[in-house]
Amino acid sequence: MSSLAQFLWQKAKAVPHNIAIVDKTISEQVRRGLSRSKVVGYSGETCSFGQFHQRVMQLAHGIASRIGVKQGDRLGLFLENRPEFLDLLFACWHLGACAVPINAKLHPKEVAHIASDCGIKALFTAESKIEALKDALTQIELSTELVDVDSCNYCSLYDHPAMTLQQVMPNDLAWIFYTSGTTGKPKGAMLTHRNLLFMSMAYCSDIEIVQGGDHKVHAAPLSHGSGLYALPHLLGGGTQVILSGFDTEEVLSALEQFEKVTMFAAPTMVTRLMHSVALRSEFPRLRTLYYGGGPMYVHDLQMALDCFGPRLYQLYGQGESPMTIAGLSKRMHQGTRDHDHLRKLGSCGYPRTGVEVRVVNDLGFDQPAGELGEVICRSDCTMLGYWNNPLATAQALRDGWLWTGDVGILDEDGLLSLRDRSKDMIISGGTNIYPREIEEILLRHPDVLEVSVIGKPHPDWGEEVVAFFVSKEGRDVSFDDLDALCLSNIARFKRPKQYYRTDALPKNNYGKILKTALREVLKQEQSHV
Repeated sequence: MSSLAQFLWQKAKAVPHNIAIVDKTISEQVRRGLSRSKVVGYSGETCSFGQFHQRVMQLAHGIASRIGVKQGDRLGLFLENRPEFLDLLFACWHLGACAVPINAKLHPKEVAHIASDCGIKALFTAESKIEALKDALTQIELSTELVDVDSCNYCSLYDHPAMTLQQVMPNDLAWIFYTSGTTGKPKGAMLTHRNLLFMSMAYCSDIEIVQGGDHKVHAAPLSHGSGLYALPHLLGGGTQVILSGFDTEEVLSALEQFEKVTMFAAPTMVTRLMHSVALRSEFPRLRTLYYGGGPMYVHDLQMALDCFGPRLYQLYGQGESPMTIAGLSKRMHQGTRDHDHLRKLGSCGYPRTGVEVRVVNDLGFDQPAGELGEVICRSDCTMLGYWNNPLATAQALRDGWLWTGDVGILDEDGLLSLRDRSKDMIISGGTNIYPREIEEILLRHPDVLEVSVIGKPHPDWGEEVVAFFVSKEGRDVSFDDLDALCLSNIARFKRPKQYYRTDALPKNNYGKILKTALREVLKQEQSHV
């Protein structure tokens, strides 16, 4: 097997004139005085498969000759949604390198840590982020090359003859997906070409067959789930419609403009879309709205079904098994709203095609049907391990099984329902946030003695971050100081939205902070509102 770029080449040969990309961010580029006319393959806002593949081959050659990237090197993509993301992704694979997509909302210091951790050779980003990244990389004495994709230097990377496709093996790295762990340090899940091909085939088996004329709308970040599912759509000959971000009016406009639309959305995006329109039962051009990345409450899901009709698909996956552990099909979303139907809506469905799922106790023995345990899974989608982190790999991968850290139940029919997250993860707006990372930042304040970060239920975002802290005796810590500390070290969306000053944090006999007791404090607070 060759790289995923081989399958793009096959599609470009088969349907060279089909539209591969529609760039709906181009108006923003024009507003900023930028032009893509210098880049081969751009004509207005569309690009055919033949043009896209030509761009990829020339860009790969430019990256190899100008930057010195060779097979096996890692390239960082610190970009908001734009077509260059897909150019770079497939150029990486064309020359046998590995892509490291990075959440565009991360703080420069967090990006610098990722670049250092996996030895990124070159980091591609926008002009607006260059200076902050330079400072962050300088502070840790890292010489990663920064490439401004808004510059003429980047455009000139396309001014090369087409490069010969480099051969790779199925288990060669294709994508390193950074996801924080309970230690607070980001961990790089190593995904191979085999993993991503299996993910794409499972999509076609479980969700829908992709053909020319289908449109995949990207309103969620390309660096995460939306970008991962660009692959089955490109390999099937579908068109990528790239929006600059999630804006309800832009999304609704895309639903009016394009035929056979599929889109990924976090549950918060689904509810925002739902509340932005009058209750409708007809979206004739919407084919599939698949959601995941956080809990979808049954009440909201019923309203979404009333609004969008039988077009919803729920997926459950992790960066370690991208997008592919369990799923609730469009057919299973339909029903009479009786007890059995509501039970299914409250679940995350059944194991995906080719995926084994079990619920086990601490020793790894299967729990009886209906009993709580940790969800584990295995398939060809399971990561190789965590980059340069053998201890975390050994904890997550045992005898070929991925231990997800999620607590759930398998019923007698094989339906999987999640009950809790054993890793104390907070999911806000579909983004994973880990308390330990924030706690370590807050503890840098010289007057903070103890701190505990938890998630507080939020009607729009699912959860929001809040922090309980204890000041050192005789010291006074302001909320503004804590906020400033967070904003100078981590992404804005991770910082606590509320701070609670307390004399002591509840602990058990072993001195462990009882986050369950803190959640009870929040429940009592809400009950008095």
